[in-house]
Amino acid sequence: QVHLAESGGGSVQAGGSLRLSCIPPEPIYSGSCIGWFRQAPGKEREGVARIYMIHGFTYYADSVKGRFTISQDNSKNTLYPQMDSLKPEDTAMYYCAAGSPGGVCTFDRDVYEYWGRGIQVTVSS
Repeated sequence: QVHLAESGGGSVQAGGSLRLSCIPPEPIYSGSCIGWFRQAPGKEREGVARIYMIHGFTYYADSVKGRFTISQDNSKNTLYPQMDSLKPEDTAMYYCAAGSPGGVCTFDRDVYEYWGRGIQVTVSS
């Protein structure tokens, strides 16, 4: 069973920053679409950022573009979504998700076979 280890998150005031991390095992780390989704209470889960590990291309939802950035440390097989200029509307449970190696890379939830347990991010005004 594939386990996506997640860490980071927490509480911060508006305008602050937080960094999440996700450690997908091989061969997922090298060849899959890795995405981050968030779900606020009473709302549907939405994709906010993704990276296709084969070529490193990233994509961000309009709601986070310019504020979220994915970086990677290949020596640790770790991905870091850096979240800056946080807003109260960013408050949600954030999930790391991964597709199968060589698959497509979109925000379609069916693309993602493996999901982390989620990390809470709370932004106060």
